[in-house]
Amino acid sequence: MRETALVTDQGDGEARAIAAMDAAALPYRIVRHGRVASLAEAAVARGVQPRDVIKTIVVRRAEDDFLFALVPGDRTISWPKLRDLLGVRRLSMPDADMAFTVTGYRRGTITPFGSTVPWPVVADQRMAGRSVSLGAGAHGVAAVAEADDVIRVLGCTVADITDPESAQQ
Repeated sequence: MRETALVTDQGDGEARAIAAMDAAALPYRIVRHGRVASLAEAAVARGVQPRDVIKTIVVRRAEDDFLFALVPGDRTISWPKLRDLLGVRRLSMPDADMAFTVTGYRRGTITPFGSTVPWPVVADQRMAGRSVSLGAGAHGVAAVAEADDVIRVLGCTVADITDPESAQQ
């Protein structure tokens, strides 16, 4: 069983995320834009297409076993595809408090960079070859980087793990 550190104070999430990106030698630029009300607003504020606003989703495989899924903004996780990829029968999303406990980040700020535990990362294959924007540890702060660099430095498993948003409705 993996040990997870109980996080009781978020601290400076932005500083942690930036320090982790720097330590990984990830080329990036930070965009600070304040709160946004939609995916479209976030894309405009970050200077990318909506599909390039990458959602970092915390997924629970088992007790004390999590991973990050990187999902393009215009798509949603395909639970059957992700279960098949991971060879498991059941996956779930932890509640906000558990996600904070296992990553050190609040929802809306979660990034694999600087997480309190370096959970495995699965990236949707549609990210590859694009410039993308990821959360950077604080609300209204994003890192824009080349997806191929993100995939490389995080050691992501790259696969088809999503469906279009409209397919889930």
